[in-house]
Amino acid sequence: MITTRARGLANLHAVTTTLVVGVFFWVYAELIMRYVPVVRLSREVNLLPYFLCVIGGMVLAARDVARLVGRSHWTLLGEATRVAAKTVGLMAALTFTMMFATQDRSISRLFLGTFLVWTWLIVALLNVWLPGALSRLVFQRGHRLPTVLVGRVAALGTLNAWLASKEALGFVPIGILSDDLPPPEGTMPVPRLGGVADLARILTERPVGQVMLLELPPTDAEARTLIEICREHGCRLLIRDNLGERYTHPLVPILEDGHHFYTLQEEPLEDPLNRLTKRAFDLAIALPMVCLVLPPLCAWVWWMQRRQAPGPLFHVRERRGWQGESFRMLKFRSMRVAPDDAVAEARQATREDDRIFPFGRFLRRRSLDEFPQFWNVLRGDMSIVGPRPYMPRLDEEFRQHTRGYRTRYFVKPGITGLAQSLGYRGEVLEREMLVRRVYWDLHYINHWSVWLDLQITVRTLLQILRPPQSAY
Repeated sequence: MITTRARGLANLHAVTTTLVVGVFFWVYAELIMRYVPVVRLSREVNLLPYFLCVIGGMVLAARDVARLVGRSHWTLLGEATRVAAKTVGLMAALTFTMMFATQDRSISRLFLGTFLVWTWLIVALLNVWLPGALSRLVFQRGHRLPTVLVGRVAALGTLNAWLASKEALGFVPIGILSDDLPPPEGTMPVPRLGGVADLARILTERPVGQVMLLELPPTDAEARTLIEICREHGCRLLIRDNLGERYTHPLVPILEDGHHFYTLQEEPLEDPLNRLTKRAFDLAIALPMVCLVLPPLCAWVWWMQRRQAPGPLFHVRERRGWQGESFRMLKFRSMRVAPDDAVAEARQATREDDRIFPFGRFLRRRSLDEFPQFWNVLRGDMSIVGPRPYMPRLDEEFRQHTRGYRTRYFVKPGITGLAQSLGYRGEVLEREMLVRRVYWDLHYINHWSVWLDLQITVRTLLQILRPPQSAY
C-alpha cells in the first residue's frame, strides 16, 4: 500500500509537471511574439512538432522523476536540479533533432534556447516543492494511515529514518508492541503500547489502519496468528523482510513464472539488449581510437622509449577477465626492461619506483599507457568501462582480503572503472583502499546503465587532463 501511494504521488507529480511545462511553452511563445520583437518568432511558425518534442522529453524522463519522488518527498535542491537537467537535456535532444531533420529555418533558435533554460529552472523548482505540496493535499485527514509497529525494539532503530520519510504519504506510527524489556523513557521515537499479545486489544480500542511487523515472524504459528488478527479487524498488514540482515547480505527479490526467489545482486548486463548497447558503445569509441589515435601515439611512445629506455613498445601480460578467463592485456611499456621475475612483476608500482623511466612516468600519470587496451576492447576481451583487471598473483591475494571479489568476473574488465573515476587508483597501501575499490566495482555491476558509462568516461577524460593525486 505504501508503494502504491508512492507510485501514485510520483505519477501525479509527473502529470502536473508535464502540464505546467506544456502550458508554459505556449504562454512563453505568445509572450515572445507579442513583446520581444528581437526574437524572430512569427505566428506562421508551426510550433506543434516542437511542443510534442518537449512533451516527449518529459515522458522519457518520467522514470527518473518517479525514482526521485519515490525516494524522498522533501527533495534536495542538488538532486532536483540534476534530474531537471537530464529532463531538459532529453527535450533539447528531441527538439534540435527535429529542427535539423526537417531543416526548419523558420523556428527561432533563441526562442528554443531561452525556453529550455527557463524550463530547467521551473522543473527544478517543481521537483523541490511539488512533491511535498501534493502529499499534503492528497494524504491528509481521512487518508492518513495510523500504524502500529510490532517486533523487537532493536529492529525499530534501523527504520527511524525510513519511518520519518513516509510521513508525507500519511504513514503515522502511533506506537509499538514489543515483548522486549521497556527501554529508558524518552529513548524511543514512538510509545510502547504493550506486548505482541496485546495486538487484538489495541486494534479493538484504537482506530488503526495498518499493522507493520518489523521483521519476519520467528515461527509459522505466530505468523498465522498475526495474519488472522489483522484480517478479523479489517486492518492492513505490512511485513518487513529482514532476511538480508539474517544472512548478512542484501537480497534482491525476483518473480519468475509465479515463483518467488532471492538473489544476491541485480545484473543489468544479463539483459541481451543491454549487452548489445554496451558493446555498441565500446565499438563507437574503440574503433576510431585504434584507427586514428593509436598509430601516431605508438610512433611517439616508441621514439621516446628508444631515447630513454630501449626495449619493446608494449608491455603484454596475462590478466583475468569475464568469467575469470585469462587474456593478454596490452599497455605501453613504462618501465625499464628487466629479466623475467614473477615476484617482481607482481610488485605494485610506487610513487618513487625506480623501475619507471621519466617518459613512462608521464604516460602513467596521464593514463596514456592504457591506450593500447582499445585493441583489447575491439577483440572483445575488455570493455571501455568495467572493473580494472589485476595480475593473477595480485588477483588471488586481493580475493583473500575482500568479500565478493570474484563477483567482478560477472562483466568484462574495463580500461577505466567507477572506482578509478572516483580517484581509487595507484598503489593499494591498505586493506580499506582495496575494500572501497571492490565496493565501487560491485556497485557498477549492480547499477550499470549507459548514462553511468558516459559519466565514468567523461570523468576519466577530465582526469587525463588533470590527473588526481593518486595518479603516478
